[in-house]
Amino acid sequence: MCLTVGMEWGLLASLAESDRQEILTAARRRIFARGEVLVHDGDPADSLHLIAEGRVAVMVSTSAGERATLNLLSPGDYFGELSLVRHNRDRRRSADVVALEPTTTLVVSAAAFDALCARDPSFDQLLVSALARRVEQLSSRLLDALYVGLDRRLCRCLVDLANVYGPGEGPAIIPLTQEHLAGLVGGTRPTVNQILQKLSAQEVIELQRGRVIVCDAVTLRRKAGR
Repeated sequence: MCLTVGMEWGLLASLAESDRQEILTAARRRIFARGEVLVHDGDPADSLHLIAEGRVAVMVSTSAGERATLNLLSPGDYFGELSLVRHNRDRRRSADVVALEPTTTLVVSAAAFDALCARDPSFDQLLVSALARRVEQLSSRLLDALYVGLDRRLCRCLVDLANVYGPGEGPAIIPLTQEHLAGLVGGTRPTVNQILQKLSAQEVIELQRGRVIVCDAVTLRRKAGR
């Protein structure tokens, strides 16, 4: 089965159809098992990964030696765009990226991207789009961290994760630990646990080992201000 059929990456939307296919043709398919590390912090940053199947966590180690989850990426997302910036090829990966489930990515090497740009400079627009999207995402998260309380940030995070893991009818099962959630919202695990316990007592969610079940999406969205 061809993973590119029916698969859409917003990153490639600015390209013509023929250019999108050329990018995908230049990519190598990589398959990772659950728990496998796609890239390590400190590895050479030499490729862009387009996520075709599965979900991954972007993780870093704190100064206290703890592990924090910075982001969760799903099919249609990408990482490693800075590796495509020319004149900056001595960059290193700044985080671990770990597969939360069986995952497939399409990997575009910096060398392959350079070859495409040499034939057609319009491919540079891909890099501009990637960097612009990342700045928008980081700016939004910074505003939330500065001006939105932790309770609401956690509710917003759960709403977003429910859309990722359970976009259909019925309860959404989010197979992430409280440590993952704490990292995603910039809180400590004990504080996040207190908020989750409150939501559980209100029957908005159900807490189970290693996962959260969203039972009342309407109330959760209201608490999130959505």
